[in-house]
Amino acid sequence: MSDAETLFERIIAGEIPSEKVYEDETTYAFRDIAPQARVHVLVVPKKRYRNLAELAAGDPRLLADVASTARKVAEIEGIAESGYRVVFNTDGDAGQTVFHVHAHVLGGEQLGHFGR
Repeated sequence: MSDAETLFERIIAGEIPSEKVYEDETTYAFRDIAPQARVHVLVVPKKRYRNLAELAAGDPRLLADVASTARKVAEIEGIAESGYRVVFNTDGDAGQTVFHVHAHVLGGEQLGHFGR
């Protein structure tokens, strides 16, 4: 991992504006600037790991915090009961473009199925 700050680190630090949905000691959640559903919120751990695999191996407790924050976001957004999707894109072929692990919380409407 490079020492250069990621876009998400700059958002967490307040250097780049975001529409915060939730924040606690270990995570920061904010609205995606190009939403793929009526509700599309990113959940980012404040400590940087490149992707889901690195986070799971390096800090399982922090991964649990990300999952817990995703649930809290769904509650805040009013989609916990109707259903929501949590997606981690891991590396380039999966569509990861910012290499600071993050979960996408999507919902608020009927979502399509995965796959081709």
